[in-house]
Amino acid sequence: QVQLVESGGGLVQAGGSLRLSCAGSGRTFSSYIMGWFRQAPGKEREFVAAVSRSGEVTEYAASVKGRFIISRDNAKNTVHLQVNSLKPEDTAVYYCAAATRDPPTSGPRWYDIWGQGTQVTVSS
Repeated sequence: QVQLVESGGGLVQAGGSLRLSCAGSGRTFSSYIMGWFRQAPGKEREFVAAVSRSGEVTEYAASVKGRFIISRDNAKNTVHLQVNSLKPEDTAVYYCAAATRDPPTSGPRWYDIWGQGTQVTVSS
């Protein structure tokens, strides 16, 4: 089973950018659908983006479409989330997650493996 470790979070001003990374262990990384979720204080965990096993198909939440870009490098067992034009409402802990089966919806319940999260704070 793959293990996931996120990095790249931090404090950034509104309008700024960050590149979040998720490193996976194990030889089966390419067999997982990979997703990014976020959770703000007092709110439920919400879907941000997902990428297919090959990296060719991506999906985004409406709130981040056009600003965030998800990508993966199966040779390096990594998935990235480029977050641009950040807004204060993007402030949250960002989690990387892996799904063994194709998720029928974008909900977090379909993802089996989770990282520990990385904090993104956007100041106004």
